[in-house]
Amino acid sequence: MLAALTLLPALLAVIGPRIDSLGIPLFRTRETNHGSSVWYRFSLAIQRRPLISAAAGALTLAALAIPLLSLDTGFTDSGNNSTALHSRRAYDLLSEGFGPGFNGPLMIVADGSLEEDPQLGGLVTALTGTPGVAAVGEPVFNDSGSTAGIIVYPDSAPQDSATSRLVHTLRGDVIPAATQGTGVSAYVAGSTAAEIDVGERITSRTPIFFAVVIGLSFLLLMVVFRSVLIPIKAAVLNLLSIGAAYGVVVAIFQWGWLAGPLGINSTGPIEPFLPMMMFAILFGLSMDYEVFLVSRIREEHVMGLETKRAIASGVSSTARVITSAALIMIVVFGSFVLGDERVIKEFGLGLAVAVLIDATIVRLVLVPSIMQLIGDANWWMPSWLGRALPNFQLDGRRLAGRPLPTGAEGG
Repeated sequence: MLAALTLLPALLAVIGPRIDSLGIPLFRTRETNHGSSVWYRFSLAIQRRPLISAAAGALTLAALAIPLLSLDTGFTDSGNNSTALHSRRAYDLLSEGFGPGFNGPLMIVADGSLEEDPQLGGLVTALTGTPGVAAVGEPVFNDSGSTAGIIVYPDSAPQDSATSRLVHTLRGDVIPAATQGTGVSAYVAGSTAAEIDVGERITSRTPIFFAVVIGLSFLLLMVVFRSVLIPIKAAVLNLLSIGAAYGVVVAIFQWGWLAGPLGINSTGPIEPFLPMMMFAILFGLSMDYEVFLVSRIREEHVMGLETKRAIASGVSSTARVITSAALIMIVVFGSFVLGDERVIKEFGLGLAVAVLIDATIVRLVLVPSIMQLIGDANWWMPSWLGRALPNFQLDGRRLAGRPLPTGAEGG
């Protein structure tokens, strides 16, 4: 941001008109918002049937988001690695020879008064008889005999939801019943249990994170655009586009759709930190596009255009820039899919799909159609709220009274 506000203007001032000297001939066009612009006519076509356009766009995003309903979060194991890696080959050999749970054993740590049951026979028996347990090792005691460790091998892989259910069963039912009245405390530990705990902790905090991000963005947009409905619209549309991106990620990485062409070795849960990090990045990018587009629309409205023409003019002025920026990010994020790491593929595909959806369905269809439906109420704000909020006038109210852009009044 600092470079864009300082270094870039300085360089442009030094270069001057020579900035276009090496332009590509076929692409040396100028941004316009007059009636002959393709984007202007496209926006007006969307606005002529705003209800149909809005419904079609919203239904498309809702359909893409359907897989999100079956989202299963959890840390994936080495079974998702490329077969060219030693970790994947070792994982497969251990699974074939000893069962999938051998790759993610659970460590039961017992501590306390072990005099009444020095070999922890009651606990071992209870663990062995638990559904989902493939094998239980002999207790290993420390030198003083006050603490023991017992290895439990599930009959499911570390990333399977069955392993997570087994951990909760052991903690909530099996261990408390087996140690009741013995003076012994037992805990389920190990890397597999730790990953389950971390994943559930992140998942439980994710709604709070979402609420904070959406709330702060809402306040910022309300101050910038002096409107109540525009921030609401932006939040809802951003949630729809991000939900659609989540749905695509679930369909590919969890359901296995297009897994082969994308080089995905096996299906599995979605990493618990992925929704949170994707949300932060995508919501920021979506708000960037929102501010860019709607600020131009508001500027045209302040200059005297009616809402309908202001929307079309704003779209025509920003569509090429938004599309170009989106293409750059789609290419960059899409290149992540070419790697071998599953997590990197998830990030790259999810971000690329979200940017594509946001720059096309949301900015070119949903925003114009919904703003057309709302009409002049786009700029409504209660007088008491307007007085309470700071007025940054980022749209430049001194533009009011300037002549309309050539052809803007047509259409």
